[in-house]
Amino acid sequence: MKHSVSEISLPNGAKGLLINVPGASVMNIKVQFRAGMRYAKKPELYEIAHVVEHLSFGANAKFKDEQAFETEFTKNGAYHNAWTSDLSVCYEAECADFEWDRILDLHRISITEPRFNEEELKSEKSTVRSELTGYLNDYSRLIWPRLMAATGENVPTLRERLNTVSNIELKDIREHYRRTHTAANMRFVITGRLSRRRKRQIIRQLENWNLKEGTRLEAPLDQLHSSDPVLIRRKDASNITFGFSFLTPRKLSSEEMRIMDCLNHILNGTTSSRIFGQARKRGLIYGMGSSLTNGIHNSSWDFDGEVNLESSEELFALIQKELNQVLNGEITESDIESAKSYALGRHQMSAQTVSQISDYYSDSYFLGGDIEEYDKIPNYIKSIDKPKIVSLAREYAGSGIKGFAAVGSCEKSAINALASHLEI
Repeated sequence: MKHSVSEISLPNGAKGLLINVPGASVMNIKVQFRAGMRYAKKPELYEIAHVVEHLSFGANAKFKDEQAFETEFTKNGAYHNAWTSDLSVCYEAECADFEWDRILDLHRISITEPRFNEEELKSEKSTVRSELTGYLNDYSRLIWPRLMAATGENVPTLRERLNTVSNIELKDIREHYRRTHTAANMRFVITGRLSRRRKRQIIRQLENWNLKEGTRLEAPLDQLHSSDPVLIRRKDASNITFGFSFLTPRKLSSEEMRIMDCLNHILNGTTSSRIFGQARKRGLIYGMGSSLTNGIHNSSWDFDGEVNLESSEELFALIQKELNQVLNGEITESDIESAKSYALGRHQMSAQTVSQISDYYSDSYFLGGDIEEYDKIPNYIKSIDKPKIVSLAREYAGSGIKGFAAVGSCEKSAINALASHLEI
């Protein structure tokens, strides 16, 4: 879908993107604060942002409880949600074009005029406990916090997170909200049919949001380092669920992210890929993948999967072989061209709906204020070549910062043996 992007800075310090999609029949609204778990006042309250998120559509200045707010918000089919990460709390709404102003105002009320109370806090703390307890049985969710902590990130394990929920009191919720939900700490992305007149109306509405001015909170900076392999022992684990990362202590550019996406496709993107494809053909594994996580201060090249113990050694020998070949420049031009063709197609498909367009811009904008210009991406993809791929892969492999974690019922020696294959 054709669209145009403009960045808006409000007098109170808030900033955001207004994305005009001519002819759109829906509007998508995202409002983000740097208010995630890493901004808890003390470690014993780590899960507080998660609880704030769960309370986000509860009692407020106009509605007595969540049920009353929900009934009014959704009466014409509108949708709302919220999510939390280490850095962010993000509130999202999507509605029919004809009621955009009503929904934007309801969004304002829920974000700027909450009425936190003991009854809803008790209920949502219980809900968060239930959610986190369920995650304890999801082995992939166990791995990454342990790996991140092992390589120097100041994050607790899943069980440690669960234990912090009971420490959260109403006064803590109010303190966290006041400190983080300020105008200068707010970013927004509003996407839909935005005429000049409608843009002016939206800006006037946003300028009237009742938030203290505040400041944009800084992103935490961790001192990363390599770590020994981590085994999370589970007696009932029939397979080995694993994750490993190579990290570099800097943020990648938009062009570099496309290069890594291309490499990940070559290695694990399809059943003809060099690691996943070969492993699947040999019957070693049902599924595995690799991806890039780009942060403000560092980025990580991540791999994950699940494998039977008896097949694990052969799988990791294959991983080692293919990664070494990449580092040695043994990548065929046909592999690169196929990956570029796939990337161009996926990019064109990424802007078919208002929601997709909003997601495309909001990820990088909320992270670091970057505007990923949609029309430039095809040129970035077309310029990818072997030297660029090899150079970035060597940067990750040569950084000296890597981590490996696994869930299994095996001995630690088996995990150490698998991790030894990552000495590339």
